[in-house]
Formats: sequence, C-alpha cells, structure tokens
Amino acid sequence: MMPEFWLVDGFATYLYGLKLIAIVVAVAMLISGVDDLFIDIIYWLRTSWRRLTVYRHHDRLEYQALYEREEQPLAIMVPAWHETGVIGQMAELAATRFDYENYQIFVGTYPNDPDTQKDVDEVCARFPNVHKVVCARPGPTSKADCLNNVLDAIFQFERKANLSFAGFILHDAEDVISDMELRLFNYLVERKDLIQIPVYPFERPWYNFTSLHYLDEFAELHSKDVPVREAVSGQVPSAGVGTCFSRRAIIALLEDGDGIAFDVQSLTEDYDIGFRLKEKGMEEVFVRFPVIREARSTPNQRWRFGMHERDTNVICVREYFPDTFQTAVRQKSRWIIGIVYQGFKTHKWSSNWRLNYFLWRDRKGALTNFLSFSASLILLQLLALILYQWLAPDPYYFLSIFEGGSWLVTLLWINMFLMLNRMLQRLIFVTRYYGLMQGLMSLPRLFWGNIINFMANWRALSQIIAQGDPRRVAWDKTTHDFPSLGEENRARRPLGQILVSQGVLSRAQLEQALLNREPGLRLGSSLVHQGWIDSEQLAAGVAEQSGVAWEHVDAYALPKSLLQKVSPNVAVHYSVLPLRIEHGVLILACETYLDPVSLGALSRKLKSPVSYVIACKGEVTVGLRRWYVRGQRQDPKRLLQKVLADGLLDDAQLGEIWTRYLASQVMLPEILISLGHIDEAALRSLLLRHERSEATLAHFLVEQEVISESVLSQAQALQQVYQHDLAELLREAGIDDQLLCHYQKEVV
Repeated sequence: MMPEFWLVDGFATYLYGLKLIAIVVAVAMLISGVDDLFIDIIYWLRTSWRRLTVYRHHDRLEYQALYEREEQPLAIMVPAWHETGVIGQMAELAATRFDYENYQIFVGTYPNDPDTQKDVDEVCARFPNVHKVVCARPGPTSKADCLNNVLDAIFQFERKANLSFAGFILHDAEDVISDMELRLFNYLVERKDLIQIPVYPFERPWYNFTSLHYLDEFAELHSKDVPVREAVSGQVPSAGVGTCFSRRAIIALLEDGDGIAFDVQSLTEDYDIGFRLKEKGMEEVFVRFPVIREARSTPNQRWRFGMHERDTNVICVREYFPDTFQTAVRQKSRWIIGIVYQGFKTHKWSSNWRLNYFLWRDRKGALTNFLSFSASLILLQLLALILYQWLAPDPYYFLSIFEGGSWLVTLLWINMFLMLNRMLQRLIFVTRYYGLMQGLMSLPRLFWGNIINFMANWRALSQIIAQGDPRRVAWDKTTHDFPSLGEENRARRPLGQILVSQGVLSRAQLEQALLNREPGLRLGSSLVHQGWIDSEQLAAGVAEQSGVAWEHVDAYALPKSLLQKVSPNVAVHYSVLPLRIEHGVLILACETYLDPVSLGALSRKLKSPVSYVIACKGEVTVGLRRWYVRGQRQDPKRLLQKVLADGLLDDAQLGEIWTRYLASQVMLPEILISLGHIDEAALRSLLLRHERSEATLAHFLVEQEVISESVLSQAQALQQVYQHDLAELLREAGIDDQLLCHYQKEVV
C-alpha cells in the first residue's frame, strides 16, 4: 500500500500547486474580466441613452443622404504580393457593384513577382481606372513599404491629371467591398481624417473553427469594442482595410515621416497610423452605417433567425480569413508583435488617461492570451477530477484541496459570472450579424480561439527573442481566399491581333501600320485614315475585342423621345447614343470599348439596365455633334440632302461621300490622349466634373489647366487635318463652289 500513499501524496502536492496557480490566474482573470465588463456596461448604457434621447428627437440618417455630396476623386491603395487571379476579380466586383464612379485603384506589385504583374496588366487593359505600380525594391517587403510606393504613384497621377484626391483608401486584394462604401467615405472625408468601417469575415463550413473564430472576434470587436473606444477616447485603430484617410491626414503623415507616410518597419502600420493622427489632433471616426433598401434584406447572405436588420446591412468589408491553424497563428503573431511589442516601443504612455486605458487594453493581450489558455487547462483538469469523483466507486475527494475561505469561493463565482457574461456578449453580437446558429457555435469556438491566441503569442515571443528587437521581425504575409464571381477574368486582346486573326490585315501589314501610325490617332483610327481597313472592319474588330455586337447607326433616324432619355453631358461624357429599348434594357451605341465601371455608372444615371453595341467610325461622333454637343451650328446631313434634292448627285455617290466623311471624324479627346497630353483615366475623372460645367470640353480642359491654349490649338489643327471637309468632298464630286456656298448658308 505504500506506493499508493506516495502516489496520492504526490498527486495532492501537485493539486496544491495547481490551486496556487489557479488563484493567481483567477485574480488576473478577475482584473481582465472587470475591464471587459466596463466596456460592456459603457456600450449598453450608451446604446440605451441614444435610443431614449437622440433617436427620439432626431431621425437616423438614411442612405439617400449620401447622394447629396458630389463625387470627389478617391484613390484605393492595394498592396499585391503573389495575388495572381485576385486583382481582376476585385476590379470586376468593384466595377459591377460600386455605386460610385470617380475612383482609381492603384495596385502595388513587385519587380520579382512577374505573375502578379502580368495579371494586373490584363486587368488594367479592361479597367482604365486600375493602375499598376511596381515597387522599387524586390518583395516581399512590408505592407507599409508597398503602400509608400503606391502613394508616390498616386501623386504622380495627380500631377499628370491635374486633380487632387480627396480620400486615400486602404484595401487588400481579396476584399469584397460594399457597393455604398465610397459614397460613405465621400460624404465624410471633408470632416473626418480617418474613417474606419467594420470588417465581417465570410463564413466557412461549421466545423472550420479556425476560420470561424475570426468571425466571432470581429463581430464583437467592430460591433461593441471599437465604437466604445471611439466614444470614450476619440481614437480609432485602422483595421488595415476599409480605412479612408483624408488628404489632410496623408499630408500630415508625410510631414511627420519626412516624405514617408507609412512606417516601413511596422508590422501593423494601420494600428500605428491611428495613434499618429490622434496625436496631431486629427478627427477619427468608426462608422456603422446601415443601408436598408427593403425589409429583411441582407447584402451577402440569406436571412437567418436572430439577425438584426440594421447590423446585418451595415456598410462593411467582407473577406475570408485563414482556415488552417498554422496560417492563423502566423497572422495573429504578426498582429501581436505589431500592436503589443512594436506598439509599446513606438507609442509610450500618454498624458491622456482615456487613451492610456485603451493602450492598456491593446497590450494586455500579451498576458491574457496566456491566462485564457492556462485557465482552459485548469478547467479541464478540474473537470477531470469531477468526472473521477462521479465515476469511481470509492474516490479520494481531491477537490477538497480547492476548498478554502469564502474569498476564494467569491472570487471563483465572480469569475464564473464574468465568463458567462463574456459568452453572452459574444453570442449576442455574432447572432446579430450571422444569425442564432453561428451565435451558439461561437461558444465552443471560444476555447479553440484561446489555443490559437496562445500559440500566436508564443510564436511572437520566439520571433522577438530570436531577432533581439520587435522592429527587426520580418513582415509575414498571410494568403487569403477570394469568393468566386462565377466568371473568369477576361483579358482584352490587342486590336491588331484581332484584325490579323479576322484576316483583315497580314502580320506584316500590322507591323508596318504600327511603325507608321498617324500622330494623335489610336491604332484603329490610324488604320482607317491610312486606308489599311475600312470602318466596318474596324467596328467588327472592336466589337470582338469588347465582347459585344456591332452595327451601323443612323444618328439622324433616332427619335427625339429616345434621345431625351440621355442628357447631353452624359452622352458626351461616355460618347454614347441611345439606339433602342429591348426587353426593358436601353441599348447604347459607342465607337469604342465601354468598361464595366462606365456601364455601371450609365445604368445608375439613366435609371435603367443598359447594354451597348459598337458603331462604325464616325457614326456616334456625328450623332453627338448633331444632338448633344454645345456650339454646333452646321448640319452636314442637311447639306447632302440639299444636293440630293436638286439631283446633282445620286444616292450611291452621296452614300460614298457620307461614308468617307464619317470615317474621317476624330474626337478631340482621342488626339489629346494619343499625343500624351492627358491620361485616359485622368480624362474620365475630368469628364465627371465637366458634367456640371456649361463650358465646352475644350474650354473646360483649358480652364482646369489640364492643357494650355497652345496645346488645344495644336490638337484642333490636327483634328482639322484628319477630318474631311464635306464641302471639299462635294467639290471633288463636281459640285460648283458658288452652289456649295449657297447650300452652306441655307443649312447653318
């Protein structure tokens, strides 16, 4: 029996040690639990007070108010390292869903990542508002370094386009962005310097606890914790995505960093920036703004029991988070190093107790991650002892070791209450966005999350010890998934290749045409002007490149009732003519490719689904001048009709003259872009401003100092060189000068 007594005594000693550890952990958990309870109390008191006072006397701002502000230019910054196949889907999603047009996407790539560069090049060909930026240094550098390179490219674009971006927005390539996000940023960016919207992870299968524990944490963090933080301290941490900086904020960051906005050594530059801007007195805001268009609607999921209508419809960022244990630990260890250890070295305690309180909350994770894991281990051991006492026929009463004074019992009961409160809060906020089933599943996921956080903290400490300094730890990118859009990214084929494949040109002819292209003309226009192809062959090639049909368009036969559906500024902006309505869809005619961003904007502005066909060269241009362009006095078609009515030429001759006249037409923007005086993407942004102007486009560009008077004169002179004068064509056909002058006076 002696070995048994030694075993029992040894086990009892172990339990006394466990009790001591449990007391220390319980006290620490009490402090942390009370801290969390304070946030809960503030949230619920503030929510109740606002419902009883503010919202009884003031209506909530509805999403329609976001349309009251004119669209300001916004820049979206996207760092991309090994993001093949993702950028195209992001641009497609933005173009088809954004209820906004005046934005540019700048994608930061690396010189040693050719696959991503190639993918971005294909996207840029389809989306004129997507721009590739190649970082100076090979990757992977830090995200901050990539963003600095992107910011330099944005300022170069501003100088070239003579515009100033009002907001600078952070996103990752895998983000799924709400359709009203840019509207919200546009509404707030003049008054706020850092605007953060919530992040809600996408769901995965119920058994994937690793990915779904992010869902639980973000649901509570961005529904309760961050709003309380903003209300108490006025400071908002950026989430790294869904963050908009005002121009004032970016300039302040550049001044602070001697021309470098983002700290290249920081693993969490987003967290760092929130404090830097707060120290400079900048205004920061966390916005939970719902867009409710119909009852029980949700933007990205089906309605489930327990969902809260306003919570489920907030403007937010959606994305998939890591779904394997290893990748989750890697990502979270980077966050811990950046926020806790690098943050402590960079941002010391301040004189503001409110800010210090939230600094403490940020940094206590270095302890609570270990405490939560330790508490879980202690709980498992106690449960094992309880199970032993229940099942054994004559058990030792080991749990008596944990019995003590009333203070210990009280401490354990308080901690039990705090733990149940934590579970209740988690359940509430997960349920409000994801439904009751996910809310209930968040409870067992708490324990799995504790394990991930413990391992991430352990890895973070190991990396810091190995490097000797938290700021020496290298940036470790986490790979994410992007939800399928149901279609592949389609790269636009070069027009020359299409014309060769259609048998219109030989490869030798194409090479010669490329080497001898007419100055100021795109390739297609140059081929027509030089006689290599005719306007029908060009239309067929552009149609295949654009993935639509082509047809002849008689702009003079369009009914006025149809023409009135498109305002002059919109028609000139997009160079389109309304052709007909088919099955409720407005069919437009255009001579060039219409990108998805423009199609989406046209659909919104015309309040109708739209589609388009390619017209032959000059057919839309002449129609725009006839019906929409300001200051047009002459009507070339009437001149031909006068000649035909007097029997001076037959139908065939006039048809040939009209075709030659149409094929020679060139719009001024094509010449300015081809000569390099203005960027196509910059022109699109300028055209948005021109829609609100009464000046002609040429005079508007001069007024905005985009081009000079001399450049305009040069371009207009070149335009006159290329465009056939109709009177000259009629003279070539044998029409007398005196008669022509008489006809021209009649048609003015």
